[in-house]
Amino acid sequence: MDVCLVIKQRLDELGFEQKDLATAADVTESYISQLLARKKLPPAPDRTDIYEKMAKFLKLPSDRLSKLADHQRKEELKRNLGDPPAPLFKEVRELILRKCAPAKEKQIRAIFEKQPFGELERFVTQKLLDVIKNVAKEELNSENWLHLVARLTGRSYEQLRVTLLEFLDTDVFNLSPENCISFLDPLIESWDVDLTTFGMEIVLNRRITSGDPKRYEFVERGPDQPEVEPGFKEFLNDRSLSGTASKEEIELLKKLRFNGKRPTSLYYYRELQSLRDPLHFRAENPSLMRNSSGGLK
Repeated sequence: MDVCLVIKQRLDELGFEQKDLATAADVTESYISQLLARKKLPPAPDRTDIYEKMAKFLKLPSDRLSKLADHQRKEELKRNLGDPPAPLFKEVRELILRKCAPAKEKQIRAIFEKQPFGELERFVTQKLLDVIKNVAKEELNSENWLHLVARLTGRSYEQLRVTLLEFLDTDVFNLSPENCISFLDPLIESWDVDLTTFGMEIVLNRRITSGDPKRYEFVERGPDQPEVEPGFKEFLNDRSLSGTASKEEIELLKKLRFNGKRPTSLYYYRELQSLRDPLHFRAENPSLMRNSSGGLK
């Protein structure tokens, strides 16, 4: 039994309609309709208060819907993880480049266009996404902040809450133009990246975020920090996810660092698929493949 079926049954039992549930959960009726029609994946329980509000309205145990949603999400993600990552929408790339430091924009654009959704574009997009999600999570329960962003983006409060729920669930492979218009555009003032060290600085819009402009530095962490991520341990223990990984691939995944984030086992599985995708890597220089006698190694 999935979360959608439980909600439908309770609505029928209590004599309520979808619009009543939407009002109780502070979202649009359209969102509830798409959720119950399984056109949208249920949002992650740890990123939203929607299940608590719906459970209270439907007179269900407080954790009933969140547990069902969590299980349903894991099953759906496992089915989809084998799909190859698609390039970003053109509008998403253009907005990200528009926020780039002017002195670097031309150089970064050339790299993005030469390597569509390659290492640099994925890296930059992921870091911007991480920063915006952190801000959104901090402000999730602030009605004033949500009303402010809604006004800036021309949405109603309920529409903005729906967009926020979907945004907190998205990842770098599924970032949409709507996500960017709603959050990346108003929240990010500018960004810059050092192409040698991949240190990255992101400046937030002070009109929307409290205090002085915030800056983030993303620098690769050295091997002197041996902590093993819990999600990585789960990945190794789940043979359905890690069973085909080679020793070299395991070592590469182990070295990934997340600056306080806690990736799941499914994240490591998806990274494993990316490591195996030849589209993400440049071909080796044939001249480097020759030995001293002139033959190929």
